Amino acid sequence: MVEASPHHVDQVLAAVERPTNPLTDQTVWNSWIRSAEAHGVDPGSAEAPRILTVAELRQPQDAAAQLIDLAQVELDRLYKLVQPVGYVVLLCNKGGLVIAHRGEESEAAQYRRWGTWLGGVWSEQAEGTNGVGTCLAEAKAVTVHRSQHFRARHINLSCSGAPIFGASGELIGALDISSINPALSEHSYALTGALTVASARAIEERWFRKQLHRAWIVAVGPTDQPRCEMLIAVDRERRIVGADRSARRALSQLGCLGPLEGLDLWALFERNDALFQHNDRGDVLVAVSPRGTEELWPAIITPPEPALALWSQSHPDEYRLRPRLDSLALALAPRPPVQARGGLSPATLRRIRDFVDSHLERKIDLRSLAATAELSIYHFARAFKQAEGVSPLAFVMERRIAKARELLSRTSLPLSEIALQVGFADQSHFARNFRQAVGVTPGRFRKLLT
Repeated sequence: MVEASPHHVDQVLAAVERPTNPLTDQTVWNSWIRSAEAHGVDPGSAEAPRILTVAELRQPQDAAAQLIDLAQVELDRLYKLVQPVGYVVLLCNKGGLVIAHRGEESEAAQYRRWGTWLGGVWSEQAEGTNGVGTCLAEAKAVTVHRSQHFRARHINLSCSGAPIFGASGELIGALDISSINPALSEHSYALTGALTVASARAIEERWFRKQLHRAWIVAVGPTDQPRCEMLIAVDRERRIVGADRSARRALSQLGCLGPLEGLDLWALFERNDALFQHNDRGDVLVAVSPRGTEELWPAIITPPEPALALWSQSHPDEYRLRPRLDSLALALAPRPPVQARGGLSPATLRRIRDFVDSHLERKIDLRSLAATAELSIYHFARAFKQAEGVSPLAFVMERRIAKARELLSRTSLPLSEIALQVGFADQSHFARNFRQAVGVTPGRFRKLLT
């Protein structure tokens, strides 16, 4: 049994009874007030948190099966980062119940004793102020470190929680990393919040892409709002069928205060139908312009599932669900949006794209492209730029870079081998052009994805 700290209990009770906030952290004080007045939690109780049995846990896990499945990759990635400093990773449902976890099995008894284990109940109603329950109550990321916990029993814990929102902005769960070792957490807890938020955001994106897999997904990074990347889903008529919480918040600041579903995408951004004409090319890196402004926001457009599955037959599901929002930070100089003004027919464009994608490992010159289009070099170059907004050779370079990005993200091929497969003379030539297009070297790009 863990002894409650009388000093901590006195501090909590004194703070709760004051009419003004005596603490530096408003979120913690608000939670202390709720814990005492709304939930009736005893700060001096030495009772251990409840942990559900395997039988009791079965129904909540079944209800959250899709969330658990989609979160697996991100849970593994996050745990790999925090394992060396003794943290456990907890995935919770919206009620604060731990439905999936990552932790050392050899330490299971210790973690179960503290409640930071599979089946633990960490709602604010049950345990007072804590990383899971308070982030769910506040619907925002929080770090609750040691004596910020409401219950004296928990003052050796350090936990960072981040909410997980669904495809319509609804709260569906929380991600948390917790430490039971105060000596270790004292040096690392300040870093855990950012890690938890990034992983929760990646889970949200996987959920969004899964729920709206038959729509075009537009990932947008406002240049004037750092860390406010958003996801918008549109149907074939360019009507919005889904928008994540970040999109709803950002677009409300642009004056869109009503429901987004059913709204024409071009009511928000300058019209550019050409952005959605390439459903056989996988992801397309472009730029969009908010209506009434001259700004250009980087965007990644992903076509609906049927087309995307054909484009990436080797790992269609993982490719489709893989988060793209982090890649927007690498889109330092996206190609400005262009309006289609005639040029080549769709059938000819498709022939050119097929030719380029099937000959990337070779030298592709203007003469061979014009021959594929059955036009003179001069006529072809002018018509192609009208249709695509870039020169034919610039388009070939885009396709080389796009293929390189795919190989870097889903294979472990050496950089020299990737360089040859996408048509560069050597690794140095590849690195120079990749960095110019993406903003980082191929090696750095690969590290950012792992």
